[in-house]
Amino acid sequence: MSESNRRDFLKYTAATGMGFWVAGQLRAAPSRSANQKLQFACVGVGGKGDGDSTQVGNVGEVVAICDTNDKNLEQKAHQFPNAKKYNDFRKLFDEMGDKVDAVTVSTPDHCHALVAMMGIRNKKHVYCQKPLTHYVAEARALREAANKYGVCTQMGNQGTAADGLREGVEIIQSGGIGNVTEAHVWTNRPIWPQSPQITDRFMDPEEVPPHIHWDEWLGPAPFRPYHAGYEGFVWRGWWDYGTGALGDMGCHTANLVFMALKLQETYPTSVYAESAIVSPETYPSWATVNYEFPARGDMPPVKVTWYEGHKGKLHNWPPLELIEGEKVADSGSIMVGEKGVLYSPSDYGSSYTLLPKNKFKNYEKPPHKLPRNGGDDQGMKNEWAAAIHANDPKIALSNFNYSAKLTEFILLGNVAIRCGFRKLDWDGEKMQVTNFPEANQFISRKYRKGYSIEF
Repeated sequence: MSESNRRDFLKYTAATGMGFWVAGQLRAAPSRSANQKLQFACVGVGGKGDGDSTQVGNVGEVVAICDTNDKNLEQKAHQFPNAKKYNDFRKLFDEMGDKVDAVTVSTPDHCHALVAMMGIRNKKHVYCQKPLTHYVAEARALREAANKYGVCTQMGNQGTAADGLREGVEIIQSGGIGNVTEAHVWTNRPIWPQSPQITDRFMDPEEVPPHIHWDEWLGPAPFRPYHAGYEGFVWRGWWDYGTGALGDMGCHTANLVFMALKLQETYPTSVYAESAIVSPETYPSWATVNYEFPARGDMPPVKVTWYEGHKGKLHNWPPLELIEGEKVADSGSIMVGEKGVLYSPSDYGSSYTLLPKNKFKNYEKPPHKLPRNGGDDQGMKNEWAAAIHANDPKIALSNFNYSAKLTEFILLGNVAIRCGFRKLDWDGEKMQVTNFPEANQFISRKYRKGYSIEF
């Protein structure tokens, strides 16, 4: 990177409060016509990354794949034999920066922001899995960077593509159930081991398996010796790597509420959490988080409550009388309006019921205002690719202007969980807790040497 570009970047990161700086050349992707195939690099090709890489392969050509697990990498190489293989995304950008148009990010949560920011800084279009980032400040930085560099972005919360979600948004915004003053969202997570089963880091380090590149897996997180209890699906329950039940499912299950109530147009004014005992290492077994939002245009102030986990053998559920005898789903959402209730018994907000049923028996749905997709996960990639070809970021409905605000809202709940039974007053513009300064240590983090400069 030229010294002038480096100075510009450091000015930008100072202004946004982010300290990203990783090795790599700042290169523009080759210019392509609408008829030319998009060239993709896929960072993380196991688990969700397996599907993400396959799906972008349907709308372009995968020319580079990266994973810290050689088994994942070799399996994906059978599908894309011409793609160049990497274990370190930094090396991928160094060598392939001028050969790709776009990058998918399907790593564990703690690496999302770093890979996505490097893609944006290299002027690549970015598709990043939910939650967009590990910390609130990272989400803000990605949103601002995406706007600065004019790239097309999309977060992987596939319910956004569902016609049912888009229809539910239109019903709420057209006043179908009247003014909404409360909303409830819940999940059956966690379904991985964390507190109280595991509350301390492992004190019996294991030998790193030959197919695992542990230093690259840790990325920006603090170093600790390898143990199988950290990587694999279980990383979601560790503060250093995952974002818990709220981070895992909030960008899915709260998406309908967030979009329908136009919560991206403002910031919550306060957040308060109750939970089981919080370990310094792992997320709690259950938590309830209350957010308060101010009015948005003609929409009144609203209280949004999140529920996760189990209290003993009992689900941590919202007041079930709100759904008037309907079967309660393991995960879902409820919006309570002055004329009725919209109940979505879905992880993704993709279906809904209007209650009471007899009142809405002859309800006429409002005209379409949102384009219909209906393509689920593949539909999200199709929409993103269409945005890239049209050079119009707004075509991708979960672009970072929207999804970064959703992620900030979700991750602020984890800040409240860590502060425990304390109402936090939130200044969204300044991105800080104003009445309990100790909470601000959880808004961002320091990054391990080799992956960034420090704040």
